[in-house]
Parts: sequence; structure tokens; C-alpha cells
Amino acid sequence: MRLDKYLKVSRLIKRRTVAKEISDQGRIDINGKQAKSSSTVKVGDVLTVKFGQRIVTVKVERIQETSRKEEAAEMYSIISEERVTEA
Repeated sequence: MRLDKYLKVSRLIKRRTVAKEISDQGRIDINGKQAKSSSTVKVGDVLTVKFGQRIVTVKVERIQETSRKEEAAEMYSIISEERVTEA
């Protein structure tokens, strides 16, 4: 599944266009390598997403074409979530 679609379906990012913009800006890594919106996401991949002051690292647990709000959180597990403060 494409990275931008996965981020939207899993509800890590609300809209696919925003997911595409963020990934094309180089703010998302898959298994430690910078990813584009068209990159393929597989079960077991580790995604690192940089949201402004936060860096969230998640592991892909499941891939689905669509999901309800209740099921979306089951598509990934959070490995770490840290706040970045610039001095």
C-alpha cells in the first residue's frame, strides 16, 4: 500500500493530501530511510513521522484498504513518541 494512503487509512494523519505533503517534504522515514508518498508500506515496517515538535515511531501491524475509526488504531503500534524542543 502507498505510504500516503496508509497514513490516512490508519488515521495517523487525517487527510491524504496532508500525508502526501509531509512525506514529500522528507519528514517520514520507513525503516530508517527517507520515504516519498508513493513508497510501499508492508507489515513489519517501522515508520518515523516528524510532526513539528513531535516525533512518533510506529510499527505497521496490519494493512487494510479501509478501516473504521475503532479499527484504525489496530493497524499500528506506537514504539516511541518524543517531543523535540529547540534551544
